[in-house]
Amino acid sequence: MIGRLSYIGGLALAGVLLLTAFFFVGGAGQAAPEVVADGSLPESPSNDQLRFYLDPKKLSLHSEAALVVDGRERQVLYERNVHVKRPIASLTKLMTAMVALDAGLPDDEVITITKADRDRLRGSGSKLNFGTRLTRRDLIKIALAGSENRAAMALARTYPEGVDHFVATMNDKARRLGLKETTFRDPAGLHRGNMSTAADLVALVEAASRYALIREFTTVGASSVTDQRTGWKIRFVNTNRLVRNGQWDIELSKTGYIADAGHCLLMRFEIADRPVTLVLLNSWGELTKYGDANRIRKWIDRADRKARSAARELQAAVPARASSGGPLRTASSR
Repeated sequence: MIGRLSYIGGLALAGVLLLTAFFFVGGAGQAAPEVVADGSLPESPSNDQLRFYLDPKKLSLHSEAALVVDGRERQVLYERNVHVKRPIASLTKLMTAMVALDAGLPDDEVITITKADRDRLRGSGSKLNFGTRLTRRDLIKIALAGSENRAAMALARTYPEGVDHFVATMNDKARRLGLKETTFRDPAGLHRGNMSTAADLVALVEAASRYALIREFTTVGASSVTDQRTGWKIRFVNTNRLVRNGQWDIELSKTGYIADAGHCLLMRFEIADRPVTLVLLNSWGELTKYGDANRIRKWIDRADRKARSAARELQAAVPARASSGGPLRTASSR
């Protein structure tokens, strides 16, 4: 009898120690995972305890503004200067594509690149020579994946009532989406007056991700469009090198750069069995945004592995506690 009591007491003590350790790993003020009424854990593989293991102090980023959002739980995982308005450069083209697609104009209509589409603000180059003829669909594709400024301008120029109305529609859509900190001055992102915040850009990504073509085109690694005048292929690569390296599960992506904005990156990608939206604004250098993105991915991955391990240990402790003959405390028995 004494041996049986010692055995039961040992199991109980082990259970208390395990739960205590789980509670304090992530810091004070966070609850340990609950056991549901049938004695099991919630269905999520990591018990929805990802945030419990994320320590922002261990994430060193080199972007002025950063925001990481768990799309499944709709929770902010990391934030820095999320309401500071900044120029957003070619991140603008996500809104450009949405407005162009909303118009319902024929996607096979052929549009000619003209001098009206050239960059008058910064003199940037282009793969699209004057006289190039592309379908509207191809213009959207190369504007998103290749970040072609002339393609974005041509989409706006051929919109009903022209560029000014196109930009007005961009701002109207921003208001309808609740983007109160966002304004647009041109469709390509060349104007420093195209402004937004990391918080608004997460909502912009959410809206853009509802368009199948935007998801498809922003995740093309390398592709081409066909000049309908000559039949020649115009090849391009995605401006986001993370799309091209094949090591990420990216659902939507866009980069941006002008001197006023710095290097910018936004992505929606899959990790830890959930979609995560990442916004980085004004990264220090051309490669810094990729370094920050990789640091964020490793930070989340480490936390997810810890959460899964703790969930497995706790799940294993449940039958042990039940077989000891003692009462099983559940979430519904409080």
